[in-house]
Amino acid sequence: MAHAFLSTGSGTPSVGVPVPAFAGVAPASERGGAPERSASQIRVSQASFHYGAKQALFDISFDIPPRLVTAFIGPSGCGKSTLLRTFNRLNDTIPGARLQGRVEIDGENIYGPSADVVDLRRRVGMVFQKSNPFPKSIFENAAYGIRVNGLASSRSDLHGQVEESLKAAALWDEVKDRLRDSALSLSGGQQQRLCIARALAVRPEILLMDEPASALDPIATQRIEELIYELKRDYTIVIVTHNMQQAARISDYTAFFWLGRLIEYERTEKIFTAPGEKLTEDYVTGRFG
Repeated sequence: MAHAFLSTGSGTPSVGVPVPAFAGVAPASERGGAPERSASQIRVSQASFHYGAKQALFDISFDIPPRLVTAFIGPSGCGKSTLLRTFNRLNDTIPGARLQGRVEIDGENIYGPSADVVDLRRRVGMVFQKSNPFPKSIFENAAYGIRVNGLASSRSDLHGQVEESLKAAALWDEVKDRLRDSALSLSGGQQQRLCIARALAVRPEILLMDEPASALDPIATQRIEELIYELKRDYTIVIVTHNMQQAARISDYTAFFWLGRLIEYERTEKIFTAPGEKLTEDYVTGRFG
């Protein structure tokens, strides 16, 4: 595998980062060999990010393949969530925030002058750390994006799409007889799956998840992980997690970040069994972080 050595922007090479090239999309059980980069869905090229005068990301370059799970790991404050939010431009709402470099989705520069941010956020859904259902009924939560984007041609079509999204989020059987109940009456795990259903309802291509199970109990966490495994058949999933075991269980590729830099990016199996960087090994084995 060819390795790319990232530059800090000062002309001094930073840590050597293996940048895998995605060739075909193999299931997690067949993680062998390096795929070609031509199959990447998200491409990050020399991306640096600032919050005002503070630099949060340094010269990040790597590719994310379609219909697999990619996990971002690293200590708090290392830039994982900042990078995740660049993929649907949620950082745009922060005064003084700015990106240098390039982020492409399906070959399109999403920070280019012709980029449609509204359409981007439909194509790239987001699930946050804390479930955030609207104070509306379960049905209205799932229907919200469908209504706003005008995706339903009739009332029956709307009901069918709501049912489809709730089934995709593995929630339909639990709520089909109480769709008019408040979403706030659901358990924490059910609320998070409702938020996933709400994101899926607008038919995204990519699903971003920022620690989606960190506030849930072990049983609810297992349901979310099982759901992620099912969803990757149809969606590209990028997840931020502080849980090493979770990253090892559910992801196909893992990126390790430290102090705003991408230290290593490889197949998950390799990251956790034979990392190429000593810093990665120290982190995944619990020596710091």
